[in-house]
Amino acid sequence: MKSIIVSMVAAAGLMVAGSAMATDMPEVAKKNNCTACHAVDKKVVGPAWKDVSAKYKGDDAAYAKVADKVKKGGSGAWGSMPMPANPKVSDADMKDIIAFIKGLSK
Repeated sequence: MKSIIVSMVAAAGLMVAGSAMATDMPEVAKKNNCTACHAVDKKVVGPAWKDVSAKYKGDDAAYAKVADKVKKGGSGAWGSMPMPANPKVSDADMKDIIAFIKGLSK
């Protein structure tokens, strides 16, 4: 009986850990090819979005700069690799992407 309870507790813990790690890129990010250079939880070419969220937590002006950098491109904030310009990302899509990134640090 005790081993069944221990197994159930262990399984519940794994389910919780799995759901916490299951944060996936939103469809709008996939549609705009953000996934080519970014992942939610690890550096690819660009920074992990969780790192961006942690760095700029509570700083709306910084997020405005992030949105501008996505549209116009730039470099320097996260190393030597430049962010290519993505002028075709719509304002609505940008709003959704930024909201997703902001939500990662809550």
